[in-house]
Amino acid sequence: MRRLVASQRGMMVAEVLIASAIIGTGLVALSAVIPLASYGLQEGNQLSTATFLATQRMEQVRNARWEAGPPLTDNLGVSASETTAPVRGAVTTFPDEAPLGEPYASYSRAVRIMDCGAGAGCSGIVNADLRQVTVTVSYRPMTVVGVAPATTTKSAVVTMYITKR
Repeated sequence: MRRLVASQRGMMVAEVLIASAIIGTGLVALSAVIPLASYGLQEGNQLSTATFLATQRMEQVRNARWEAGPPLTDNLGVSASETTAPVRGAVTTFPDEAPLGEPYASYSRAVRIMDCGAGAGCSGIVNADLRQVTVTVSYRPMTVVGVAPATTTKSAVVTMYITKR
């Protein structure tokens, strides 16, 4: 029997150059996608954290007592404007937090409580036994090249109506 011996020559230089060009192109494309993917993950993480912090504060506000009485109990307070924290008497009930404590030092949180019985009410609803609570959590977002400038912020906003118990 005869044995056929196949040619055992190596790869030619042209084949190696073509393979290197294809692999190099793939690596360049991959290096462009990885920063975008990590940016998307970081943005999602920041927004989820901001939403969690807003919901956490909303629960604290929701648990504050506001009862018709007797005796009348008002631990919510009311904001004088959309830029001031709520006050009951001379006490700020839910002060602005800028920044929050660790590990949320890059976030700030503000509560605004508007009286729906005053003026035009809340979103067209006029009722003295109703208040609109808005919790806003702000943060500096990430960009593809790093953290956004200090003047750029994003926010998660949670709004709820509360009535006297």
